[in-house]
Amino acid sequence: MLIDRKTFEYRNKVIIEKAIFSTPFRHEGVFQNEGCFLYIKGEGSKMLSNDNNITVRKKEAVLLKCGTYFLDMVKNSDDDKMEVIAFHLFPDLLKDLFVNELPALIERNTRKPETQHVIPDDTIARFVDSMEFYFQNPRLVNEELLGLKIKELILLLVQTKNVDSVLELVADLYSTRTVSLKKVIDLHQYSNLGMEELAKICNLSLSSFKREFKKVFNDSPANYILNAKLKKAQELLTMSDMPINEIAYDTGFNDPLYFTRQFTKKVGASPSAYRKDHV
Repeated sequence: MLIDRKTFEYRNKVIIEKAIFSTPFRHEGVFQNEGCFLYIKGEGSKMLSNDNNITVRKKEAVLLKCGTYFLDMVKNSDDDKMEVIAFHLFPDLLKDLFVNELPALIERNTRKPETQHVIPDDTIARFVDSMEFYFQNPRLVNEELLGLKIKELILLLVQTKNVDSVLELVADLYSTRTVSLKKVIDLHQYSNLGMEELAKICNLSLSSFKREFKKVFNDSPANYILNAKLKKAQELLTMSDMPINEIAYDTGFNDPLYFTRQFTKKVGASPSAYRKDHV
Protein backbone atom coordinates (compact mmCIF):
# COMPACT_ATOMS: atom_id res chain seq x y z
CA MET A 1 0.00 0.00 0.00
CA LEU A 2 1.01 3.63 -0.45
CA ILE A 3 2.54 4.97 2.78
CA ASP A 4 3.65 8.45 1.72
CA ARG A 5 3.77 10.58 -1.43
CA LYS A 6 5.45 13.93 -2.05
CA THR A 7 5.06 15.82 -5.32
CA PHE A 8 6.30 18.89 -7.15
CA GLU A 9 4.10 20.50 -9.81
CA TYR A 10 5.03 22.42 -12.96
CA ARG A 11 2.19 24.17 -14.80
CA ASN A 12 -0.36 22.26 -12.72
CA LYS A 13 1.13 18.87 -13.61
CA VAL A 14 3.04 16.60 -11.24
CA ILE A 15 6.53 16.56 -12.68
CA ILE A 16 8.67 15.04 -9.90
CA GLU A 17 7.44 12.81 -7.10
CA LYS A 18 8.59 10.43 -4.41
CA ALA A 19 6.42 7.60 -3.13
CA ILE A 20 7.02 5.08 -0.36
CA PHE A 21 5.14 1.77 -0.49
CA SER A 22 4.80 -1.12 1.91
CA THR A 23 5.54 -4.39 0.14
CA PRO A 24 4.37 -6.60 -1.41
CA PHE A 25 2.30 -4.29 -3.59
CA ARG A 26 1.27 -3.85 -7.23
CA HIS A 27 1.13 -0.25 -8.42
CA GLU A 28 -0.52 0.84 -11.66
CA GLY A 29 0.94 3.76 -13.61
CA VAL A 30 -0.71 5.36 -16.64
CA PHE A 31 1.44 7.61 -18.82
CA GLN A 32 -0.73 8.33 -21.84
CA ASN A 33 0.83 11.66 -22.85
CA GLU A 34 4.20 11.54 -21.19
CA GLY A 35 7.33 9.52 -20.65
CA CYS A 36 8.77 8.77 -17.23
CA PHE A 37 12.15 8.16 -15.61
CA LEU A 38 11.50 5.83 -12.68
CA TYR A 39 14.21 5.24 -10.08
CA ILE A 40 13.77 2.30 -7.68
CA LYS A 41 15.32 2.20 -4.21
CA GLY A 42 14.50 -1.39 -3.38
CA GLU A 43 15.16 -5.00 -4.37
CA GLY A 44 13.45 -7.25 -6.88
CA SER A 45 10.72 -5.17 -8.51
CA LYS A 46 9.18 -6.12 -11.84
CA MET A 47 8.01 -3.64 -14.45
CA LEU A 48 5.26 -5.01 -16.70
CA SER A 49 4.31 -3.10 -19.85
CA ASN A 50 3.03 -3.70 -23.37
CA ASP A 51 6.54 -4.34 -24.65
CA ASN A 52 8.55 -5.65 -21.72
CA ASN A 53 8.69 -7.66 -18.53
CA ILE A 54 11.84 -6.67 -16.70
CA THR A 55 13.29 -7.03 -13.22
CA VAL A 56 14.52 -3.76 -11.68
CA ARG A 57 17.14 -4.21 -8.99
CA LYS A 58 18.09 -1.90 -6.14
CA LYS A 59 19.09 1.62 -7.25
CA GLU A 60 18.27 0.90 -10.88
CA ALA A 61 15.88 2.80 -13.09
CA VAL A 62 13.68 2.41 -16.15
CA LEU A 63 12.73 4.84 -18.89
CA LEU A 64 9.04 4.42 -19.63
CA LYS A 65 7.44 5.48 -22.88
CA CYS A 66 3.76 6.39 -23.00
CA GLY A 67 1.44 3.62 -21.90
CA THR A 68 0.12 1.67 -18.91
CA TYR A 69 2.49 -0.08 -16.52
CA PHE A 70 2.32 -2.29 -13.48
CA LEU A 71 5.14 -2.22 -10.94
CA ASP A 72 5.22 -5.38 -8.84
CA MET A 73 7.08 -4.66 -5.61
CA VAL A 74 8.10 -7.73 -3.64
CA LYS A 75 8.73 -7.95 0.09
CA ASN A 76 12.44 -7.93 0.93
CA SER A 77 13.71 -9.77 3.98
CA ASP A 78 15.66 -6.70 5.15
CA ASP A 79 12.97 -4.08 4.62
CA ASP A 80 9.24 -4.09 3.97
CA LYS A 81 9.26 -0.62 2.38
CA MET A 82 10.21 0.52 -1.08
CA GLU A 83 10.93 4.03 -2.31
CA VAL A 84 10.24 5.09 -5.89
CA ILE A 85 11.20 8.46 -7.41
CA ALA A 86 9.59 9.50 -10.70
CA PHE A 87 10.47 12.28 -13.15
CA HIS A 88 7.58 12.84 -15.58
CA LEU A 89 8.63 13.90 -19.08
CA PHE A 90 5.95 15.89 -20.90
CA PRO A 91 6.41 16.75 -24.61
CA ASP A 92 5.48 20.42 -24.18
CA LEU A 93 7.96 20.78 -21.30
CA LEU A 94 10.76 19.16 -23.29
CA LYS A 95 10.07 21.50 -26.20
CA ASP A 96 10.36 24.50 -23.91
CA LEU A 97 13.53 23.27 -22.24
CA PHE A 98 15.46 22.14 -25.29
CA VAL A 99 14.10 24.36 -28.08
CA ASN A 100 16.60 23.64 -30.88
CA GLU A 101 18.19 20.52 -29.41
CA LEU A 102 15.01 18.43 -29.33
CA PRO A 103 14.48 18.07 -33.12
CA ALA A 104 18.11 16.96 -33.43
CA LEU A 105 17.53 14.26 -30.81
CA ILE A 106 14.49 12.96 -32.70
CA GLU A 107 16.25 12.95 -36.06
CA ARG A 108 19.09 10.86 -34.65
CA ASN A 109 16.71 8.15 -33.48
CA THR A 110 15.77 5.35 -35.87
CA ARG A 111 14.92 2.51 -33.49
CA LYS A 112 11.52 1.47 -32.22
CA PRO A 113 11.07 2.74 -28.63
CA GLU A 114 10.56 0.27 -25.80
CA THR A 115 10.68 0.32 -22.04
CA GLN A 116 14.38 0.45 -21.22
CA HIS A 117 16.56 -0.44 -18.29
CA VAL A 118 18.79 2.47 -17.34
CA ILE A 119 22.37 1.34 -16.93
CA PRO A 120 23.43 2.00 -13.30
CA ASP A 121 25.62 5.09 -13.09
CA ASP A 122 27.02 6.84 -10.01
CA THR A 123 26.39 10.28 -11.51
CA ILE A 124 22.68 9.56 -12.00
CA ALA A 125 22.43 8.01 -8.52
CA ARG A 126 23.94 11.14 -6.97
CA PHE A 127 21.56 13.32 -8.98
CA VAL A 128 18.52 11.37 -7.73
CA ASP A 129 19.82 11.40 -4.15
CA SER A 130 20.26 15.19 -4.36
CA MET A 131 16.48 15.54 -4.78
CA GLU A 132 16.00 14.44 -1.16
CA PHE A 133 17.07 17.90 -0.02
CA TYR A 134 14.19 19.45 -1.97
CA PHE A 135 11.65 16.89 -0.73
CA GLN A 136 12.66 17.89 2.79
CA ASN A 137 12.60 21.62 1.94
CA PRO A 138 9.71 22.07 -0.52
CA ARG A 139 9.51 25.83 0.05
CA LEU A 140 12.77 26.22 -1.86
CA VAL A 141 11.29 24.68 -4.99
CA ASN A 142 9.85 26.73 -7.87
CA GLU A 143 9.04 26.04 -11.52
CA GLU A 144 12.38 27.39 -12.74
CA LEU A 145 14.24 24.94 -10.53
CA LEU A 146 12.02 22.03 -11.60
CA GLY A 147 12.63 22.79 -15.27
CA LEU A 148 16.38 22.86 -14.67
CA LYS A 149 16.23 19.53 -12.84
CA ILE A 150 14.41 17.83 -15.73
CA LYS A 151 16.89 19.26 -18.24
CA GLU A 152 19.78 18.15 -16.02
CA LEU A 153 18.37 14.61 -15.89
CA ILE A 154 18.04 14.38 -19.68
CA LEU A 155 21.56 15.74 -20.24
CA LEU A 156 23.02 13.32 -17.68
CA LEU A 157 21.30 10.39 -19.37
CA VAL A 158 22.49 11.46 -22.82
CA GLN A 159 26.08 11.74 -21.57
CA THR A 160 26.03 8.23 -20.10
CA LYS A 161 25.61 4.88 -21.83
CA ASN A 162 21.84 5.42 -21.81
CA VAL A 163 21.85 7.74 -24.83
CA ASP A 164 19.98 5.30 -27.13
CA SER A 165 17.23 4.81 -24.55
CA VAL A 166 16.82 8.56 -24.16
CA LEU A 167 16.58 9.09 -27.91
CA GLU A 168 13.98 6.34 -28.21
CA LEU A 169 11.92 7.83 -25.37
CA VAL A 170 12.02 11.36 -26.78
CA ALA A 171 11.02 10.16 -30.25
CA ASP A 172 8.16 8.12 -28.80
CA LEU A 173 6.67 11.21 -27.15
CA TYR A 174 6.08 12.63 -30.64
CA SER A 175 5.11 9.47 -32.52
CA THR A 176 1.88 7.57 -33.16
CA ARG A 177 1.73 4.57 -30.84
CA THR A 178 0.14 1.22 -31.51
CA VAL A 179 0.00 -1.75 -29.21
CA SER A 180 0.10 -5.32 -30.47
CA LEU A 181 -2.39 -7.42 -28.49
CA LYS A 182 -0.62 -10.62 -29.52
CA LYS A 183 2.72 -9.28 -28.32
CA VAL A 184 1.22 -8.27 -24.97
CA ILE A 185 -0.31 -11.72 -24.42
CA ASP A 186 2.83 -13.57 -25.50
CA LEU A 187 4.83 -11.43 -23.08
CA HIS A 188 2.53 -11.54 -20.07
CA GLN A 189 0.54 -14.78 -20.16
CA TYR A 190 2.60 -16.00 -17.16
CA SER A 191 2.80 -12.59 -15.40
CA ASN A 192 -0.20 -13.01 -13.09
CA LEU A 193 -2.03 -10.01 -14.57
CA GLY A 194 -5.83 -10.02 -14.51
CA MET A 195 -8.05 -9.39 -17.53
CA GLU A 196 -8.63 -5.75 -16.66
CA GLU A 197 -4.90 -5.16 -16.21
CA LEU A 198 -4.09 -6.78 -19.56
CA ALA A 199 -6.79 -4.64 -21.20
CA LYS A 200 -5.26 -1.48 -19.73
CA ILE A 201 -1.80 -2.39 -21.01
CA CYS A 202 -3.36 -2.83 -24.47
CA ASN A 203 -5.06 0.59 -24.14
CA LEU A 204 -8.48 -1.07 -24.50
CA SER A 205 -11.63 -1.30 -22.44
CA LEU A 206 -12.30 -4.74 -21.00
CA SER A 207 -15.12 -5.43 -23.50
CA SER A 208 -12.99 -4.28 -26.46
CA PHE A 209 -10.07 -6.34 -25.20
CA LYS A 210 -12.21 -9.49 -25.12
CA ARG A 211 -13.52 -8.84 -28.64
CA GLU A 212 -10.05 -8.21 -30.05
CA PHE A 213 -8.66 -11.23 -28.21
CA LYS A 214 -11.28 -13.45 -29.81
CA LYS A 215 -10.34 -12.16 -33.26
CA VAL A 216 -6.64 -12.80 -32.71
CA PHE A 217 -6.69 -16.11 -30.82
CA ASN A 218 -10.15 -17.51 -31.61
CA ASP A 219 -10.65 -18.19 -27.91
CA SER A 220 -11.67 -16.36 -24.75
CA PRO A 221 -8.84 -14.69 -22.78
CA ALA A 222 -9.50 -16.74 -19.65
CA ASN A 223 -9.49 -20.10 -21.43
CA TYR A 224 -6.51 -19.34 -23.67
CA ILE A 225 -4.32 -18.01 -20.87
CA LEU A 226 -5.24 -20.83 -18.48
CA ASN A 227 -4.37 -23.43 -21.12
CA ALA A 228 -1.06 -21.67 -21.83
CA LYS A 229 -0.17 -21.63 -18.14
CA LEU A 230 -1.03 -25.32 -17.72
CA LYS A 231 0.96 -26.25 -20.83
CA LYS A 232 4.01 -24.52 -19.42
CA ALA A 233 3.40 -26.23 -16.07
CA GLN A 234 3.37 -29.62 -17.81
CA GLU A 235 6.73 -28.82 -19.41
CA LEU A 236 8.24 -27.76 -16.09
CA LEU A 237 6.93 -30.87 -14.34
CA THR A 238 8.60 -33.17 -16.86
CA MET A 239 11.77 -31.20 -17.63
CA SER A 240 12.73 -29.81 -14.21
CA ASP A 241 12.83 -30.77 -10.54
CA MET A 242 11.22 -27.51 -9.40
CA PRO A 243 8.84 -27.93 -6.44
CA ILE A 244 5.18 -27.83 -7.45
CA ASN A 245 4.57 -24.65 -5.44
CA GLU A 246 7.34 -22.87 -7.38
CA ILE A 247 5.90 -24.10 -10.68
CA ALA A 248 2.54 -22.64 -9.70
CA TYR A 249 4.03 -19.21 -9.04
CA ASP A 250 6.29 -19.39 -12.09
CA THR A 251 3.32 -19.97 -14.38
CA GLY A 252 1.32 -17.07 -12.96
CA PHE A 253 -0.88 -18.66 -10.27
CA ASN A 254 -1.28 -16.81 -6.97
CA ASP A 255 -2.40 -19.92 -5.09
CA PRO A 256 -0.71 -23.34 -5.47
CA LEU A 257 -3.90 -25.05 -4.32
CA TYR A 258 -5.90 -23.31 -7.05
CA PHE A 259 -3.19 -24.32 -9.53
CA THR A 260 -3.48 -27.95 -8.44
CA ARG A 261 -7.28 -27.89 -8.81
CA GLN A 262 -7.16 -26.34 -12.27
CA PHE A 263 -4.35 -28.65 -13.41
CA THR A 264 -6.19 -31.75 -12.20
CA LYS A 265 -9.45 -30.61 -13.82
CA LYS A 266 -7.87 -29.86 -17.21
CA VAL A 267 -5.17 -32.53 -17.43
CA GLY A 268 -6.94 -35.35 -15.60
CA ALA A 269 -4.20 -35.92 -13.04
CA SER A 270 -2.70 -33.98 -10.18
CA PRO A 271 0.66 -32.25 -10.80
CA SER A 272 2.51 -34.78 -8.65
CA ALA A 273 0.83 -37.73 -10.39
CA TYR A 274 1.51 -36.19 -13.82
CA ARG A 275 5.20 -35.77 -12.95
CA LYS A 276 5.45 -39.34 -11.71
CA ASP A 277 3.91 -40.71 -14.93
CA HIS A 278 6.01 -38.57 -17.31
CA VAL A 279 9.50 -38.65 -15.84
